Amino acid sequence: MSDLFFLLAAACLLGLFLAWGFRYLPGERWQMLAVIPRIKGRDEQWQGLNLTYYGLFLATSQTLAVVLLLILLGAAGVSLAGTLAATAIILAVCIPASRIVAIMVEKKRHTFTVGGASFVGILLAPWCITLVATVLNGFFTCRLPMMPVLAAMAVAYTLGEGLGRLGCISFGCCYGRALKDCSPLMQRIFTPTALIFHGPTKKAIYEGGLAGEPLIPIQAITCVLYCLTAVVGSLLFLRGHFAPALFLGIGISQIWRIVSETMRADFRGFSTISAYQKMGGLSVLYVLCLIVFFRQTPQALPSIVQGLALLWHPGLILGLQGFWLLAFMVFGRSTVTTSTVSFQLIQEHL
Repeated sequence: MSDLFFLLAAACLLGLFLAWGFRYLPGERWQMLAVIPRIKGRDEQWQGLNLTYYGLFLATSQTLAVVLLLILLGAAGVSLAGTLAATAIILAVCIPASRIVAIMVEKKRHTFTVGGASFVGILLAPWCITLVATVLNGFFTCRLPMMPVLAAMAVAYTLGEGLGRLGCISFGCCYGRALKDCSPLMQRIFTPTALIFHGPTKKAIYEGGLAGEPLIPIQAITCVLYCLTAVVGSLLFLRGHFAPALFLGIGISQIWRIVSETMRADFRGFSTISAYQKMGGLSVLYVLCLIVFFRQTPQALPSIVQGLALLWHPGLILGLQGFWLLAFMVFGRSTVTTSTVSFQLIQEHL
């Protein structure tokens, strides 16, 4: 009963948050979060460093994904030290990979790719888990059962990417095709929920020239689909169905990546079938092989109460705050926009 209550509460909060984001984030107001003055010019104006809501949502989504991972694995009685070590190694590789893969595929230095980073993470995860378990078991007992850990990582990943797409709506990236260029059936389906971006610094506008155009709400669909997958995957995990939870998380996310790119208008590389679609297909096949190779062994049913209790640790709370700050510093500093700032006195208030 506690499992269902936790998941129902989480689903309601996610639904409200997503509904707010879909309504407001396409607007011009919700792209820049803050400006930090950096260099003063001769005209007494400062060149500013823009901090974006894109970074805020990505940092928050990644932190919540780690929180969900810790809750699920804590509920399953998995070693906290092993969980943190494996997660830290994977993130240490995937965060820079989000830019490196984008440079390799799109030939752009100032962009990120969640698809490329997730592909690297999926390939790396089982080997990283094996390495951490082997090393730590040399010092103390470290319980890192392969299938539960992979399943929890898959579920947490879908939540992180689902919420992270709110950042894409805020920045106007990963945008869908204009409805006017779609079939009449597609227009009827998506007209009520189309996203319309405003502001010259939105990517859909400066790259796609789609100011004021109703677009297929591909980011919003991804948000809903991935967050729903995370909730269902969490339920499967808490009922002890680790292999189905793993396949659901990776299968839904990667198959949808293949399908969704046929409805996107942003640049996805130079080939007809994008590198990200190929990565998605390979990820599904790879996970199927992992499920066959690492057969699920009998486990005690996870306890959500035990998982939630794990979070009430000062060191863990501080660590999560530090991770959020690091992620925001990586993803929140805009390198494709700039600003000018000037300061004046309000004479009436002196």
